[in-house]
Amino acid sequence: MPRFPNSYAHAVARWRVLFGFALVAAFAWFSVPDARSLAWGLPAAGVGLALRAWAAGHLAKNQRLATGGPYGYVRNPLYLGTALAGAGLAIASRQPLLAALFAAVFTLVYLPAIQLEEQYLRELFPEYPAYAERVRMLWPRLSPCGSDGRFEWRLYWKNEEYQALAGFLAGAALLMWKAYRHL
Repeated sequence: MPRFPNSYAHAVARWRVLFGFALVAAFAWFSVPDARSLAWGLPAAGVGLALRAWAAGHLAKNQRLATGGPYGYVRNPLYLGTALAGAGLAIASRQPLLAALFAAVFTLVYLPAIQLEEQYLRELFPEYPAYAERVRMLWPRLSPCGSDGRFEWRLYWKNEEYQALAGFLAGAALLMWKAYRHL
C-alpha cells in the first residue's frame, strides 16, 4: 500500500463523505447502463454489500479487535466490500471513465483512511500488530486466521450498515430506470 503523509490522510479522511456524494452524482449523471451491464454489475456490487454487512455484524468499534467472520480472512472487509460494490456499480454504469474515477477516489481517499485506521488500531489494541502480520489488508486469505466470532444483528444496526443497503437499492433503482428509459 502506498504510504501517505499523516497530514494528507487526515485531511482526506475529513472529506471522505463529500467525495462519496460526488461519486454518486457522477454515477447518476454519466452512467449509461443496459440490461447486460446491470446483469453483471449489480450482482458484483451486491457481493460487496453482503461483505460489508457481514463485517458490520462482527465489528464492536473501539471495544474489541474484530478477528472473527470476515476479519479472519482480511483486515479491512468493509473497505474491500466498498471496492467490490464500487467496481460492480462501475460495471453496471458502462462507463470506463466512472470506473477510473472510482479507482482514483479509492486510491487517494480510502487507502489513506485505511492507513489512519490501522495506526489507531495499533495504539488501541496491543494484539493488532500480530493480527496484521497474519491477515492481509485487502487481499483475503483462503482460510480464516482468527476467532470464529458470531454475527450479531445488533452490531449491524449499531454500525448503521443498513444505510449502505439503502444507498445500494437507490443506486440500483436509478441504474435500472436509466437502462429502461433507453430501451
